[in-house]
Formats: sequence, C-alpha cells, structure tokens
Amino acid sequence: MLKKIMLLVVQGLLAVVPITLTIYALYWLITSVERTLTPIIPAQYYFPGLGVVTGIVLLFFAGLLVNAYVIKVLLRWGERLFERIPLVKTFYGAIQDAVNLINVGKQQKMQSVVSVQISDSIHLIGFVTNIEGGKTLFKDEEKVGVYIPLSYQIGGYTLYIDRSKVTPLDIDVESAMRIALTGGSQSKSDFDKPECKTD
Repeated sequence: MLKKIMLLVVQGLLAVVPITLTIYALYWLITSVERTLTPIIPAQYYFPGLGVVTGIVLLFFAGLLVNAYVIKVLLRWGERLFERIPLVKTFYGAIQDAVNLINVGKQQKMQSVVSVQISDSIHLIGFVTNIEGGKTLFKDEEKVGVYIPLSYQIGGYTLYIDRSKVTPLDIDVESAMRIALTGGSQSKSDFDKPECKTD
C-alpha cells in the first residue's frame, strides 16, 4: 500500500513539475523585465505591464538594428573578441549554443527531419542543414549535411553522409528535436502525430 501511495506521489510530482516550472519561469521573466525597465518610464505614464511592452518594443528595434551592415560588423567584432578570452569564450559559447538550439528553425536552417542509417539496425534522428555542402567541401554531390543533436544536453554533430543513408521522416522539426533531446522519452502526444515514413 505504501509503495502504491509513493508511486502516485511521484506520478503527481512528474505531472506538476514541468507545468509549475514553466509558469514560474514565465513569471520570473515578466517580473524581471518589468522591474528592469520601469525606472526608465516616467511615473505619470506608467501602468502595470508597461515595462514588458517597452521591452518588446526595444527588442523590435534591436531586431531592426542587427540587420544594419554597421551593426553586423560590430557584432562580429564583439564575437571574435569574446572568443579570444579563455573563460568568457566558454560561457559565451554555451549561451550561443543555447540560443541556436531554441531558435533551431532559423539559426541552424533546418530543412527537414531525417533518419540517418548507421547500421542495418541502428538509425539516428537528424536534421538536413545543407544539401549542397557535400558538393562544396568534398566534391561529392551525393553527400548532404545532417545535424545530429545529443540527448539530454546542448550540442551535437554535423555529419556529411550519402543520400542513400538518409530517409525523410514525416514529423515536424520541433517534435523531432524534443524526441532527440529527451533520449526518445517523448510523451504520448508525440506518437499521435503523423507516423514516420519507413519506405
């Protein structure tokens, strides 16, 4: 009886923790932005939530600025500077990898989800990043660039592999990335999505 109670407690904990942490993270982000930007807003114009709105507006203009040539040059210079400082480059690289992973659709330019055949009985989930890369790097038109993410951590490998070893999968990039990063321990809802192509 005690084991059954403990099992139910653990199941309840596993169900509540992801939702609770997500809500807390959103609350922390919103309140942090609000506290940070409130001092720059005149008191007579302030109302709750204006700090978040101001933050969104500032990010919008930042997005416009990073597309300017001069800003791009300055950002590249700053990246090169950070990458030369021993401790800073490790911290900066980790943050950059995290941002690239969150924004995987744009930053990594994922084109499709594929199954990469390692052996007759082993397949890895990957993402096509460059169709022409093999032709450019290896003078081989049959090789395509495929990014293989590592489970339970940020990072992965970029492989250039023959097209014959790559099979498209009928699943969106976000769902496939979730499956890959969690070591395949996806929720039931992931199985309810379109099945993988096997032919």
